[in-house]
Amino acid sequence: MALLGMMIKSLMAALLALAALAPAGAATFSMKRGLNLDQWVTWPTEDKWSDRRAILPYPEWRKFLKQDDLKALKDAGLDFLRMPVDPSPFLSDRTAALRDDLYASVLESARMINRAGLKVIVDLHLIPAGGNRNIGMGEVMDDPAVFDAYAEVVRNMAKTLAREDPKQVALELMNEPIVDCDANGTNLWPDRQKKLFAAARASATRLTLILTGGCYSNAESLARIDPGTIPDDNIIWTFHSYDPFLLTHQGATWAGDFIQYVTGLPYPLTAVPKPQLDVTLDTIRDRIRAEAPWARQSGMLAYLDEQVAAMDSPEKLAAVMDAPFRTVDAWAKANGVKPQDITLGEFGMIRKEYGNGFVMPAAYRTAYVRDMIARAEAHGFSWSVWSYGGAFGAVDAFDGEKAEPDVMDAIRSLR
Repeated sequence: MALLGMMIKSLMAALLALAALAPAGAATFSMKRGLNLDQWVTWPTEDKWSDRRAILPYPEWRKFLKQDDLKALKDAGLDFLRMPVDPSPFLSDRTAALRDDLYASVLESARMINRAGLKVIVDLHLIPAGGNRNIGMGEVMDDPAVFDAYAEVVRNMAKTLAREDPKQVALELMNEPIVDCDANGTNLWPDRQKKLFAAARASATRLTLILTGGCYSNAESLARIDPGTIPDDNIIWTFHSYDPFLLTHQGATWAGDFIQYVTGLPYPLTAVPKPQLDVTLDTIRDRIRAEAPWARQSGMLAYLDEQVAAMDSPEKLAAVMDAPFRTVDAWAKANGVKPQDITLGEFGMIRKEYGNGFVMPAAYRTAYVRDMIARAEAHGFSWSVWSYGGAFGAVDAFDGEKAEPDVMDAIRSLR
């Protein structure tokens, strides 16, 4: 690992010298309208990852989606897909005998998307460790040795994709880094991203690389990045926005201890008469009082009121939703980043949480997606909706069922 660190430092120095002589350009890879594919469908536990039948083909959507499914997305008016790839199996000893097959399967998955007439971003999509895996975002961020191992995965993935047409395939080095979110104002991510960039660029000189800010790839964190420290013009910068979170993540049990109690709110809040909205809010308050930990109840109730007050008129809601775009736009103009080299990598509204009976009305989800697309395109940014299936499914729901067609119909209407 020490040798890898020395190589990365040497490469960064060489790239910085070349950047001073090179004329400004733009990313080779370009895209406009996209969708995120599923990361896992069955979520096999790590003890099964040594089983070829459990882990391959990879990513797991290959077991369920066929060429015609991908072509249908092309026919809907999309021009690219963002393909989440969980790096954890590449970091697990369980897959040591299958490692080459995993990289080869990711390559074939990218080629399958290209054959459907769509471009592809291979998105290294870390998630927190848990009951089904021992290594995740926390381990990569907290343990220098594990971070070095992750950088090696980045280097190998770049090498795997290096000979593909750079106009058809791009590589995203890390999804939503969970770092620099604390109140102490740490700024660890820029240097870590530089190391990942150098590892990828050492293996793939032509590939467009997708870079981001820290703290879940939010707009404010991207604005803290100095793009001048990355000696390359073949870069696309990404940010994510699910604002307002109160509406987009209703009922999500994995998104904090508050939002799981919130269901039934319309988008926008003014979509229903105020007396009806008040009844829904009272139901949420009663649920918090009945189910939330006693010590948290008063804080949750106050937070609910605060969030509702921040978006209870069209003007207030617009300000909340516009804020990330304005932040990124100002950062781009200040740093000479072209709009076409910025992508809204994730946005969307939950349809149905796993095991939760509440289903978000399709009309609300569609209105939100349409409004976010309009903002992205007004700024000249590309975008990709989260996601094909699962809790936020735009195409698939759960257990073989299909999601309502409304979101995809709204995308088709853009053609």
